[in-house]
Amino acid sequence: MSAATDLVPGAVADGVADDTRALQTAIDETARGGGGTVRIPAGRYLTGSLTLRDDITLHLEAGAVLLGSHDPADYPVIEARWEGRHQLTHAPLIGGRGLRNVAITGRGTIDGRGAPWWARHRAGTLEHPRPRLISFAESTNVLVDGITATNSPAWTINPVRCQNVTVTRVTITNPADSPNTDGINPDSCRDVRISDCHIDVGDDCITLKSGIETEDPSRRGPCEGVAITNCTMAHGHGGVVIGSETSGDVRDVVIANCVFTGTERGIRIKTRRGRGGVIEDVRASNIVMRDVLVPFTINLYYNSRAKGDALVADKGPRPVDDGTPRVRRVRYGDITARDAHYAAAFLWGLPEMPIEDVAFSDVAIVMAANARAGVPEYADGLEPMRRAGFFARNLRRLRLDRVEVSGQDGEPFVLRDVS
Repeated sequence: MSAATDLVPGAVADGVADDTRALQTAIDETARGGGGTVRIPAGRYLTGSLTLRDDITLHLEAGAVLLGSHDPADYPVIEARWEGRHQLTHAPLIGGRGLRNVAITGRGTIDGRGAPWWARHRAGTLEHPRPRLISFAESTNVLVDGITATNSPAWTINPVRCQNVTVTRVTITNPADSPNTDGINPDSCRDVRISDCHIDVGDDCITLKSGIETEDPSRRGPCEGVAITNCTMAHGHGGVVIGSETSGDVRDVVIANCVFTGTERGIRIKTRRGRGGVIEDVRASNIVMRDVLVPFTINLYYNSRAKGDALVADKGPRPVDDGTPRVRRVRYGDITARDAHYAAAFLWGLPEMPIEDVAFSDVAIVMAANARAGVPEYADGLEPMRRAGFFARNLRRLRLDRVEVSGQDGEPFVLRDVS
Protein backbone atom coordinates (compact mmCIF):
# COMPACT_ATOMS: atom_id res chain seq x y z
CA MET A 1 0.00 0.00 0.00
CA SER A 2 1.37 3.43 -0.91
CA ALA A 3 1.94 6.18 1.63
CA ALA A 4 -1.06 8.09 0.22
CA THR A 5 -4.01 5.71 0.31
CA ASP A 6 -7.00 6.91 -1.73
CA LEU A 7 -9.26 4.00 -0.82
CA VAL A 8 -9.69 1.61 2.08
CA PRO A 9 -9.58 -1.89 0.53
CA GLY A 10 -12.30 -4.15 1.88
CA ALA A 11 -14.39 -1.38 3.41
CA VAL A 12 -18.10 -1.53 2.57
CA ALA A 13 -18.94 1.98 3.84
CA ASP A 14 -22.67 1.34 4.05
CA GLY A 15 -23.03 2.07 7.79
CA VAL A 16 -24.14 -1.53 8.44
CA ALA A 17 -21.20 -3.84 7.68
CA ASP A 18 -18.34 -3.81 10.19
CA ASP A 19 -15.41 -1.93 8.62
CA THR A 20 -13.09 -2.08 11.64
CA ARG A 21 -10.68 -4.62 10.14
CA ALA A 22 -10.43 -2.81 6.80
CA LEU A 23 -9.72 0.54 8.49
CA GLN A 24 -7.17 -0.88 10.92
CA THR A 25 -5.42 -2.81 8.12
CA ALA A 26 -5.13 0.39 6.08
CA ILE A 27 -3.55 2.15 9.06
CA ASP A 28 -1.15 -0.70 9.81
CA GLU A 29 -0.01 -1.23 6.21
CA THR A 30 0.59 2.48 5.70
CA ALA A 31 2.67 2.54 8.90
CA ARG A 32 4.71 -0.45 7.73
CA GLY A 33 5.47 1.47 4.55
CA GLY A 34 7.05 4.26 6.59
CA GLY A 35 3.95 6.29 7.38
CA GLY A 36 1.72 8.63 5.44
CA THR A 37 -1.94 9.50 5.03
CA VAL A 38 -4.83 7.06 5.19
CA ARG A 39 -7.64 8.73 3.27
CA ILE A 40 -11.22 7.83 4.13
CA PRO A 41 -13.49 8.64 1.17
CA ALA A 42 -17.12 9.72 1.53
CA GLY A 43 -19.26 6.96 3.00
CA ARG A 44 -20.51 5.64 6.32
CA TYR A 45 -18.03 3.35 8.08
CA LEU A 46 -19.19 1.29 11.05
CA THR A 47 -16.19 0.69 13.29
CA GLY A 48 -14.97 -0.34 16.69
CA SER A 49 -11.81 0.93 18.35
CA LEU A 50 -8.98 1.96 15.98
CA THR A 51 -5.31 2.40 16.94
CA LEU A 52 -3.11 4.86 15.06
CA ARG A 53 0.61 4.29 14.50
CA ASP A 54 3.64 6.56 14.32
CA ASP A 55 3.70 9.03 11.42
CA ILE A 56 0.09 8.38 10.42
CA THR A 57 -2.53 10.92 9.40
CA LEU A 58 -6.10 9.66 9.31
CA HIS A 59 -7.83 12.00 6.85
CA LEU A 60 -11.63 12.01 6.61
CA GLU A 61 -12.80 13.42 3.30
CA ALA A 62 -15.94 15.53 3.20
CA GLY A 63 -18.88 13.14 3.48
CA ALA A 64 -16.90 10.47 5.33
CA VAL A 65 -18.56 9.41 8.59
CA LEU A 66 -17.07 7.01 11.12
CA LEU A 67 -19.86 5.42 13.15
CA GLY A 68 -18.96 4.00 16.55
CA SER A 69 -20.04 0.42 17.13
CA HIS A 70 -22.71 -0.21 19.77
CA ASP A 71 -21.05 -3.48 20.84
CA PRO A 72 -18.87 -3.01 23.97
CA ALA A 73 -16.73 -5.94 22.80
CA ASP A 74 -15.49 -3.74 19.95
CA TYR A 75 -13.74 -1.50 22.51
CA PRO A 76 -11.05 -3.60 24.26
CA VAL A 77 -10.54 -3.02 27.97
CA ILE A 78 -7.22 -1.25 28.56
CA GLU A 79 -5.49 0.48 31.46
CA ALA A 80 -5.69 4.24 31.11
CA ARG A 81 -6.08 7.39 33.17
CA TRP A 82 -9.73 8.29 33.54
CA GLU A 83 -10.94 11.07 35.83
CA GLY A 84 -7.50 11.39 37.37
CA ARG A 85 -6.55 7.82 38.20
CA HIS A 86 -5.33 4.76 36.33
CA GLN A 87 -7.97 2.10 35.92
CA LEU A 88 -9.39 -0.34 33.40
CA THR A 89 -11.50 1.42 30.80
CA HIS A 90 -12.85 0.71 27.35
CA ALA A 91 -10.40 1.82 24.65
CA PRO A 92 -11.29 5.02 22.75
CA LEU A 93 -12.83 4.91 19.32
CA ILE A 94 -9.56 6.35 17.94
CA GLY A 95 -6.38 6.44 19.99
CA GLY A 96 -2.97 5.06 20.79
CA ARG A 97 -0.15 5.21 23.32
CA GLY A 98 3.48 6.23 22.97
CA LEU A 99 3.05 7.60 19.45
CA ARG A 100 4.77 10.37 17.51
CA ASN A 101 3.50 12.50 14.65
CA VAL A 102 -0.16 11.42 14.57
CA ALA A 103 -3.07 13.38 13.14
CA ILE A 104 -6.79 13.18 12.50
CA THR A 105 -7.78 15.67 9.83
CA GLY A 106 -10.39 16.52 7.20
CA ARG A 107 -13.96 17.68 6.83
CA GLY A 108 -15.54 14.37 7.77
CA THR A 109 -17.41 13.36 10.93
CA ILE A 110 -16.71 10.97 13.79
CA ASP A 111 -20.02 9.94 15.36
CA GLY A 112 -19.60 7.98 18.58
CA ARG A 113 -23.32 7.08 18.69
CA GLY A 114 -23.11 7.30 22.46
CA ALA A 115 -26.78 6.90 23.42
CA PRO A 116 -26.53 3.22 24.49
CA TRP A 117 -23.44 4.03 26.56
CA TRP A 118 -25.22 6.94 28.24
CA ALA A 119 -28.17 4.68 29.05
CA ARG A 120 -25.94 2.00 30.60
CA HIS A 121 -24.11 4.67 32.59
CA ARG A 122 -27.36 6.02 34.00
CA ALA A 123 -28.55 2.50 34.82
CA GLY A 124 -25.26 1.68 36.57
CA THR A 125 -24.72 -1.46 34.49
CA LEU A 126 -21.25 -0.66 33.12
CA GLU A 127 -18.38 -2.80 34.36
CA HIS A 128 -15.77 -0.35 33.06
CA PRO A 129 -15.81 3.38 32.16
CA ARG A 130 -17.09 4.29 28.73
CA PRO A 131 -14.80 4.83 25.73
CA ARG A 132 -13.70 8.31 24.85
CA LEU A 133 -14.05 9.36 21.23
CA ILE A 134 -10.39 10.36 20.64
CA SER A 135 -7.65 9.81 23.22
CA PHE A 136 -3.89 9.59 22.82
CA ALA A 137 -1.53 8.90 25.74
CA GLU A 138 2.19 9.61 26.17
CA SER A 139 2.40 10.85 22.58
CA THR A 140 4.25 13.70 20.86
CA ASN A 141 3.13 15.95 18.00
CA VAL A 142 -0.61 15.28 18.03
CA LEU A 143 -2.95 17.10 15.64
CA VAL A 144 -6.74 17.08 15.35
CA ASP A 145 -7.84 19.45 12.58
CA GLY A 146 -11.10 20.26 10.85
CA ILE A 147 -13.28 17.29 11.76
CA THR A 148 -16.73 17.22 13.34
CA ALA A 149 -16.98 15.05 16.47
CA THR A 150 -20.40 14.19 17.81
CA ASN A 151 -22.28 11.91 20.24
CA SER A 152 -19.19 10.85 22.17
CA PRO A 153 -19.80 8.06 24.70
CA ALA A 154 -17.75 10.05 27.27
CA TRP A 155 -15.08 12.77 26.97
CA THR A 156 -14.66 13.72 23.32
CA ILE A 157 -10.97 14.64 22.78
CA ASN A 158 -8.68 13.64 25.66
CA PRO A 159 -4.89 13.73 25.24
CA VAL A 160 -3.13 12.33 28.32
CA ARG A 161 0.52 13.11 29.11
CA CYS A 162 1.11 14.31 25.56
CA GLN A 163 3.43 17.03 24.33
CA ASN A 164 2.86 19.45 21.46
CA VAL A 165 -0.87 19.01 20.95
CA THR A 166 -2.92 21.04 18.47
CA VAL A 167 -6.72 20.91 18.23
CA THR A 168 -7.97 23.38 15.64
CA ARG A 169 -11.04 24.12 13.51
CA VAL A 170 -12.92 21.27 15.19
CA THR A 171 -16.69 21.20 15.78
CA ILE A 172 -17.86 19.18 18.78
CA THR A 173 -21.55 18.60 19.47
CA ASN A 174 -22.99 16.33 22.14
CA PRO A 175 -26.56 16.49 23.51
CA ALA A 176 -27.06 18.77 26.49
CA ASP A 177 -28.23 15.87 28.66
CA SER A 178 -25.43 13.46 27.70
CA PRO A 179 -23.36 12.60 30.82
CA ASN A 180 -19.65 13.50 31.04
CA THR A 181 -19.35 14.36 27.36
CA ASP A 182 -16.73 17.09 27.84
CA GLY A 183 -15.38 18.63 24.66
CA ILE A 184 -11.57 18.86 24.91
CA ASN A 185 -9.74 17.69 28.06
CA PRO A 186 -5.94 17.93 28.00
CA ASP A 187 -4.71 15.90 30.98
CA SER A 188 -1.11 16.43 32.20
CA CYS A 189 -0.17 17.72 28.74
CA ARG A 190 2.50 20.24 27.76
CA ASP A 191 2.42 22.78 24.93
CA VAL A 192 -1.23 22.63 23.92
CA ARG A 193 -2.96 24.87 21.38
CA ILE A 194 -6.75 24.82 21.06
CA SER A 195 -8.02 27.29 18.47
CA ASP A 196 -10.93 28.15 16.19
CA CYS A 197 -13.20 25.44 17.59
CA HIS A 198 -16.95 25.37 18.25
CA ILE A 199 -17.97 23.25 21.24
CA ASP A 200 -21.53 22.49 22.38
CA VAL A 201 -21.63 19.59 24.84
CA GLY A 202 -23.26 17.95 27.86
CA ASP A 203 -20.49 18.80 30.33
CA ASP A 204 -17.50 21.17 30.35
CA CYS A 205 -16.47 22.53 26.96
CA ILE A 206 -12.71 22.64 27.64
CA THR A 207 -11.13 21.32 30.84
CA LEU A 208 -7.50 21.22 31.96
CA LYS A 209 -6.58 18.39 34.35
CA SER A 210 -3.48 16.84 35.96
CA GLY A 211 -4.51 13.81 38.04
CA ILE A 212 -5.73 13.28 41.60
CA GLU A 213 -4.18 12.65 44.99
CA THR A 214 -4.70 8.87 45.00
CA GLU A 215 -2.56 8.42 41.89
CA ASP A 216 1.08 7.38 42.33
CA PRO A 217 3.04 10.69 42.45
CA SER A 218 5.48 9.33 39.87
CA ARG A 219 2.63 9.12 37.37
CA ARG A 220 1.42 12.67 37.86
CA GLY A 221 2.49 15.51 35.64
CA PRO A 222 1.55 19.15 35.14
CA CYS A 223 -0.77 20.53 32.51
CA GLU A 224 1.16 23.55 31.31
CA GLY A 225 1.75 25.83 28.38
CA VAL A 226 -1.86 25.91 27.16
CA ALA A 227 -3.26 28.49 24.71
CA ILE A 228 -7.03 28.53 24.06
CA THR A 229 -7.98 31.08 21.39
CA ASN A 230 -10.75 32.06 18.99
CA CYS A 231 -13.26 29.47 20.19
CA THR A 232 -17.03 29.56 20.68
CA MET A 233 -18.60 27.55 23.50
CA ALA A 234 -22.30 26.85 23.90
CA HIS A 235 -24.19 25.28 26.79
CA GLY A 236 -22.23 22.80 28.87
CA HIS A 237 -21.31 23.08 32.54
CA GLY A 238 -18.38 25.42 31.94
CA GLY A 239 -16.74 27.30 29.10
CA VAL A 240 -13.10 26.85 30.12
CA VAL A 241 -12.52 24.89 33.33
CA ILE A 242 -9.44 24.04 35.37
CA GLY A 243 -9.92 21.04 37.65
CA SER A 244 -10.99 19.45 39.69
CA GLU A 245 -8.20 16.91 39.07
CA THR A 246 -5.21 19.21 39.69
CA SER A 247 -2.82 17.23 41.89
CA GLY A 248 -0.07 17.44 39.25
CA ASP A 249 -0.39 21.26 38.90
CA VAL A 250 -1.83 23.46 36.13
CA ARG A 251 0.15 26.50 35.03
CA ASP A 252 0.86 28.94 32.21
CA VAL A 253 -2.60 29.10 30.63
CA VAL A 254 -3.89 31.74 28.19
CA ILE A 255 -7.58 32.03 27.24
CA ALA A 256 -8.29 34.71 24.64
CA ASN A 257 -10.76 35.87 21.98
CA CYS A 258 -13.56 33.48 22.91
CA VAL A 259 -17.36 33.64 23.09
CA PHE A 260 -19.40 31.71 25.69
CA THR A 261 -23.17 31.37 25.23
CA GLY A 262 -25.43 29.58 27.72
CA THR A 263 -22.69 27.77 29.64
CA GLU A 264 -23.43 27.25 33.33
CA ARG A 265 -20.11 28.83 34.34
CA GLY A 266 -17.79 30.89 32.21
CA ILE A 267 -14.18 30.57 33.38
CA ARG A 268 -14.13 28.10 36.24
CA ILE A 269 -11.40 26.89 38.61
CA LYS A 270 -12.38 24.08 40.97
CA THR A 271 -10.40 22.03 43.51
CA ARG A 272 -10.56 21.00 47.16
CA ARG A 273 -8.64 19.99 50.27
CA GLY A 274 -6.80 16.72 49.92
CA ARG A 275 -6.21 17.25 46.23
CA GLY A 276 -3.10 19.42 46.58
CA GLY A 277 -1.44 20.84 43.50
CA VAL A 278 -0.89 24.41 42.36
CA ILE A 279 -2.94 26.37 39.81
CA GLU A 280 -0.98 29.44 38.76
CA ASP A 281 -0.35 31.97 36.02
CA VAL A 282 -3.71 31.93 34.26
CA ARG A 283 -4.65 34.79 31.90
CA ALA A 284 -8.07 35.34 30.32
CA SER A 285 -8.79 38.27 28.00
CA ASN A 286 -11.02 39.50 25.16
CA ILE A 287 -13.97 37.30 26.06
CA VAL A 288 -17.70 37.83 25.59
CA MET A 289 -20.26 35.84 27.60
CA ARG A 290 -24.03 35.78 27.41
CA ASP A 291 -26.67 33.90 29.42
CA VAL A 292 -24.08 32.34 31.74
CA LEU A 293 -25.15 31.37 35.27
CA VAL A 294 -21.91 32.64 36.88
CA PRO A 295 -19.23 34.20 34.64
CA PHE A 296 -16.28 33.66 37.01
CA THR A 297 -15.82 31.04 39.72
CA ILE A 298 -12.87 29.89 41.80
CA ASN A 299 -14.00 27.25 44.27
CA LEU A 300 -11.67 25.50 46.72
CA TYR A 301 -14.57 23.62 48.32
CA TYR A 302 -15.60 21.62 45.24
CA ASN A 303 -17.61 18.68 46.61
CA SER A 304 -18.45 16.48 43.63
CA ARG A 305 -18.25 12.90 44.96
CA ALA A 306 -17.28 14.37 48.35
CA LYS A 307 -20.57 15.86 49.51
CA GLY A 308 -20.68 15.94 53.29
CA ASP A 309 -16.98 15.11 53.65
CA ALA A 310 -15.84 16.92 56.82
CA LEU A 311 -12.39 17.78 55.48
CA VAL A 312 -13.73 19.22 52.25
CA ALA A 313 -16.68 21.08 53.77
CA ASP A 314 -15.05 22.64 56.87
CA LYS A 315 -15.17 26.44 56.56
CA GLY A 316 -12.69 26.87 59.41
CA PRO A 317 -8.91 26.75 58.99
CA ARG A 318 -7.19 23.38 58.68
CA PRO A 319 -3.46 22.59 58.89
CA VAL A 320 -1.57 23.24 55.67
CA ASP A 321 -0.05 20.07 54.18
CA ASP A 322 0.66 18.43 50.81
CA GLY A 323 -3.06 18.07 50.24
CA THR A 324 -3.73 21.81 50.51
CA PRO A 325 -4.53 23.23 47.04
CA ARG A 326 -3.10 26.59 45.96
CA VAL A 327 -4.46 29.06 43.41
CA ARG A 328 -2.43 32.15 42.56
CA ARG A 329 -1.65 34.73 39.89
CA VAL A 330 -4.89 34.77 37.90
CA ARG A 331 -5.76 37.66 35.57
CA TYR A 332 -9.04 38.54 33.84
CA GLY A 333 -9.18 41.46 31.41
CA ASP A 334 -11.38 43.00 28.72
CA ILE A 335 -14.35 40.73 29.37
CA THR A 336 -18.07 41.42 28.98
CA ALA A 337 -20.76 39.18 30.47
CA ARG A 338 -24.43 39.97 29.87
CA ASP A 339 -27.56 38.28 31.23
CA ALA A 340 -25.76 36.50 34.07
CA HIS A 341 -28.08 34.70 36.49
CA TYR A 342 -26.83 33.57 39.90
CA ALA A 343 -23.93 35.93 40.64
CA ALA A 344 -21.48 38.19 38.85
CA ALA A 345 -18.56 36.20 40.30
CA PHE A 346 -18.04 33.63 43.03
CA LEU A 347 -14.52 33.28 44.43
CA TRP A 348 -14.03 31.27 47.63
CA GLY A 349 -10.58 30.33 48.94
CA LEU A 350 -9.59 28.41 52.04
CA PRO A 351 -8.97 30.27 55.30
CA GLU A 352 -5.63 28.47 55.69
CA MET A 353 -4.70 29.02 52.03
CA PRO A 354 -6.43 32.06 50.51
CA ILE A 355 -6.51 32.50 46.75
CA GLU A 356 -3.59 34.81 45.96
CA ASP A 357 -2.96 37.63 43.51
CA VAL A 358 -6.14 37.84 41.43
CA ALA A 359 -6.85 40.84 39.20
CA PHE A 360 -9.84 41.93 37.14
CA SER A 361 -9.50 44.85 34.72
CA ASP A 362 -11.99 46.29 32.22
CA VAL A 363 -14.65 43.75 33.13
CA ALA A 364 -18.38 44.50 32.82
CA ILE A 365 -21.04 42.13 34.16
CA VAL A 366 -24.75 42.73 33.65
CA MET A 367 -27.24 40.56 35.51
CA ALA A 368 -30.31 39.22 33.68
CA ALA A 369 -33.63 40.87 34.39
CA ASN A 370 -35.34 37.47 34.43
CA ALA A 371 -32.49 35.67 36.18
CA ARG A 372 -32.89 32.16 37.51
CA ALA A 373 -31.85 31.25 41.06
CA GLY A 374 -29.40 28.53 42.01
CA VAL A 375 -26.32 27.54 43.96
CA PRO A 376 -23.30 29.31 42.41
CA GLU A 377 -20.86 26.39 42.83
CA TYR A 378 -20.74 22.77 43.99
CA ALA A 379 -19.90 23.11 47.68
CA ASP A 380 -21.52 22.18 50.98
CA GLY A 381 -23.50 24.81 52.84
CA LEU A 382 -24.11 27.26 50.00
CA GLU A 383 -27.44 29.00 49.66
CA PRO A 384 -29.03 29.72 46.27
CA MET A 385 -28.25 33.08 44.72
CA ARG A 386 -30.13 35.18 42.19
CA ARG A 387 -28.80 38.39 40.63
CA ALA A 388 -26.10 38.54 43.30
CA GLY A 389 -23.06 40.73 42.84
CA PHE A 390 -19.35 40.01 42.90
CA PHE A 391 -18.73 37.66 45.85
CA ALA A 392 -15.21 36.96 47.12
CA ARG A 393 -14.01 35.35 50.35
CA ASN A 394 -10.56 34.32 51.58
CA LEU A 395 -8.41 36.13 49.01
CA ARG A 396 -5.08 37.92 49.30
CA ARG A 397 -4.18 40.72 46.90
CA LEU A 398 -7.44 41.07 44.98
CA ARG A 399 -7.28 43.96 42.52
CA LEU A 400 -10.37 45.37 40.78
CA ASP A 401 -9.69 47.96 38.08
CA ARG A 402 -12.61 49.33 36.06
CA VAL A 403 -14.92 46.47 37.05
CA GLU A 404 -18.63 47.18 36.63
CA VAL A 405 -21.52 45.14 38.02
CA SER A 406 -25.05 46.22 37.14
CA GLY A 407 -28.58 44.89 37.44
CA GLN A 408 -27.78 43.07 40.68
CA ASP A 409 -29.94 42.86 43.79
CA GLY A 410 -28.10 44.21 46.82
CA GLU A 411 -24.48 45.27 47.00
CA PRO A 412 -22.48 44.99 43.77
CA PHE A 413 -19.36 43.78 45.63
CA VAL A 414 -19.41 41.52 48.70
CA LEU A 415 -15.83 40.98 49.91
CA ARG A 416 -15.14 39.01 53.08
CA ASP A 417 -11.72 38.20 54.51
CA VAL A 418 -10.15 39.82 51.46
CA SER A 419 -6.98 41.92 51.45
